[in-house]
Amino acid sequence: MIRSISRLSLSLAALLLGSAAFAQQDDLIIALQLEPPHLDPTSAAAGAIDSVLYANVFEGLTKFTEDGSIAPSLAETWDISEDGTSYTFHLHEGVTFHDGTTMDAEDVKFTLGRARAEDSQNAQKALFAGIEEVTVIDPLTVQVTLKAPDGAFLFNMAWGDAVIVAPESIEGIKAQPVGTGPFTFASWTQGDSISLSRNPDYWGEAPALSKATFRFISDPTAAFAAMMAQDIDAYAGFPAPENLPQFEADPRFQVLVGSTEGETILAMNNGLEPFDDPLVREAVAHAIDRQAIIDGAMFGLGTPIGTHFAPHNPDYVDLTGLSDYDPEKAKTLLADAGYPDGFTTTLKLPPPSYARRGGEIIAAQLRAVGIQTEITNLEWAQWLEEVFRGKDFGLTIVSHTEPMDINIYARPDYYFQYDNPSFQELMARLAATTDPAARSEMLKEAETVIAEDHVNAFLFQLAFPTIADAKLHGLWKNQPTQATDLTGVYWEE
Repeated sequence: MIRSISRLSLSLAALLLGSAAFAQQDDLIIALQLEPPHLDPTSAAAGAIDSVLYANVFEGLTKFTEDGSIAPSLAETWDISEDGTSYTFHLHEGVTFHDGTTMDAEDVKFTLGRARAEDSQNAQKALFAGIEEVTVIDPLTVQVTLKAPDGAFLFNMAWGDAVIVAPESIEGIKAQPVGTGPFTFASWTQGDSISLSRNPDYWGEAPALSKATFRFISDPTAAFAAMMAQDIDAYAGFPAPENLPQFEADPRFQVLVGSTEGETILAMNNGLEPFDDPLVREAVAHAIDRQAIIDGAMFGLGTPIGTHFAPHNPDYVDLTGLSDYDPEKAKTLLADAGYPDGFTTTLKLPPPSYARRGGEIIAAQLRAVGIQTEITNLEWAQWLEEVFRGKDFGLTIVSHTEPMDINIYARPDYYFQYDNPSFQELMARLAATTDPAARSEMLKEAETVIAEDHVNAFLFQLAFPTIADAKLHGLWKNQPTQATDLTGVYWEE
């Protein structure tokens, strides 16, 4: 009798274990290099916030899809007036925020009003400057009236800076984000991870994942070790491209190498001597060997650029020849500018490996033409405060991952302080133009202007390598915006 019971127990145990073994996995641990400084995408320039929260926790009226196209999101449909100055958005019915409050037209009005207010902390406040008035028609209908037609308005509303937030939860949004997305914020262990949980009341299609944990691993060596040990399921934007061949040869993993909107630049403070002199900026540009940086810092991953525009965009112009590697020309330009013996400046570097590794190479290249750099490694929050907001730098390296962001060169108070009234006028005309052919010509002109002015030294378009478990599906390969969209991610059965 005892033996029979034991066998029965073992059989039941085996059956239970078998069921567990075949149960489909529905949680995910994914690593990123940068931790967000806080969790409000509408009041900071840090793309690391969107990397965790965009499309997962927060949603906008429109959204970016993986191929970069614009799709409806909280706005189900919209109508555009004949003169292009009025957009009437029809919102999805039954949408609630994670705290249970209803998302309606009043929240859209609040969001857009807060973003364009005089005291707005929105890093992309210029996206909302063209709004004249926001009118609530009824709870599910809101009309946005523009000062002038804006051919990029629906595109602008897809940015992470334009996600819809509510007045009821805005006070604590930096630590307790409340959105409308398919995942709710669960916890944040600062210095380690952020956890999200599936939203049981989501208005749209429920995600396959029940839980997602974002771990922050900044050190490339630690990232490699964690992935090889399978302590993490995926790493988006893997920081050690030299290790990719090892993962490609290992059947446990898959390697996705996509493109980004990330124009990686050696930014120059145009408002500070000597970078207020175009000859000096041109000298710096000619002192840089782009391919050596791509090979040395990125192990060949990256596409050389000669202006602030993505090479995969159909309107891209290859202007690399305007700033080809020519150290002798750089020395001549420095002498012409009154610096025959060069000068000393600061080079302040944020945490990403493209900046830290690239910075050492660039410092050596500049030294070869007489420009000495004092390198300072900054944490992300320090970089935002000191460089981006404080404009306290000579040189810095950063990748601008925002989509189609050439209009930042029309903002004199932007961190690199380029002030060109004719360029500003060109951007104003572009914004008011809806004809695709005319917009294309204006974009090409804009690319050429900033390349000829050598506003910054344009380095390369950032590639985006992702390492993932071979059984994981649905991760974005490309980065049309800085996001880790988990809405379509699932495990193989």
